[in-house]
Amino acid sequence: MELSVARFFCVLLSLFAGLASGLEITSTGPTSIEKASGQSVKLDCQFTLASEDSGPLDIEWSLLSSDNQKEDKVVIFYSGDRAYEDYYDPMKGRVHFNSADPKNGDASINLMGLKPSDSGTYQCKVKKAPGIRSKKMLLIVMVKPSKPRCYAEGPTQEGKDVVLKCISSEGTTPLKYTWEKTSDSKLLPSTAVLDPVGGTINVRNASASASGTYRCTATNRIGTDDCILYLNVTPPPNTAGIVAGSIILVLLILLIIAIILFCCCRARHRKKYEKEICNEIREDVPPPKSRVSTARSFTVGSQRSSLGSMSPSNLHEYALKPQYDKIPSSEEYERPPSQAPIPPPSAAKMSGPNLSRMGGIPVMIPAQNRDGSIV
Repeated sequence: MELSVARFFCVLLSLFAGLASGLEITSTGPTSIEKASGQSVKLDCQFTLASEDSGPLDIEWSLLSSDNQKEDKVVIFYSGDRAYEDYYDPMKGRVHFNSADPKNGDASINLMGLKPSDSGTYQCKVKKAPGIRSKKMLLIVMVKPSKPRCYAEGPTQEGKDVVLKCISSEGTTPLKYTWEKTSDSKLLPSTAVLDPVGGTINVRNASASASGTYRCTATNRIGTDDCILYLNVTPPPNTAGIVAGSIILVLLILLIIAIILFCCCRARHRKKYEKEICNEIREDVPPPKSRVSTARSFTVGSQRSSLGSMSPSNLHEYALKPQYDKIPSSEEYERPPSQAPIPPPSAAKMSGPNLSRMGGIPVMIPAQNRDGSIV
């Protein structure tokens, strides 16, 4: 019984010795590496084999997913004495085995032209049946701060709180901002309040002495960059003068508008008045010449026909006829009816039969109003 127990322990010891001398990863480098974007990095994975590891050698590098619901991404692997380096498209042409023949015990890889998207946990897995070993390491690709932009926010007047800002659009956090004055006394104003995380400097109750050149520097664990700002603190504006000038300007504008409206209204009334004067018929205007000339020609023709049939004996009576072809003057039109001229007494005797005996031809003269129009 004692002999069998001793033999059992000997078998266990031999098994543990065999396991100890099997496949092992011997790399002792850091498990976390930080590199700047654009640089290169070597992910170390050295291993040793034992005589009992007689199966085919497989080496696989994968980028582990942070989400357990997603699969890990194989970056590069070695199998059947052949390396597959362009297996992962985002790293195509940027990842290679460090050794031309990884089966010699060097499964390390070199990753060039690092990008922020390359950050993550990488796993080196070496398999050679019956042995299998793996190693994990964290790669952090950091981005240097981009050139920050410096500017003053709000008014830069005396007595006001002047805020200077500095912002870097790119860069791995945490970013730290520092301000310094590079002109005059090279000392920040005594009322300045700094915010190293937000990148601001608040100069309270600024005075003219705060004017000058300032420099802001953005820093992280990878690098730094800066920007320059010139601050000019000006006296406050003359508010009373601005208000007075604004009032005068408004009054001038109103005055100009009033003048324009007055001129437009005056021109409109003048045009309307002229139109009414043109259409108005005045009583003191003599009758149209065309009507008078027609009446005159009609009367003269009658006189000629009458004279042709008269003898010298009745010329005296003809001379007593009223002159109907006489054109009334404007004074006669303006004379009231009570002052109308009284026809000659002999004109009352000139009736139709008398004119016929005298050889005259009766002529009807159309009646006319005072303004000369025919009734």
